[in-house]
Amino acid sequence: MFTKVLLSAAIALGAAVGVATSAAADPSVFDTLSCSCEDGVPAADGGPTVAEQVNAGIQSALSDLQGISD
Repeated sequence: MFTKVLLSAAIALGAAVGVATSAAADPSVFDTLSCSCEDGVPAADGGPTVAEQVNAGIQSALSDLQGISD
């Protein structure tokens, strides 16, 4: 009787380990983002540089977030 219980437990444990999926995360697609542009180069029309445009966008987004209430 004891051996049947032990054998059943071993089979159940083996099945649980065999069915379990790994918990590895997928690599992010954003890890390889890069920019080949030169920093500080003005736009073609003499407007703000790319870095200035990015900074302005970040400032705009942060000010928009401050207006959101919980």
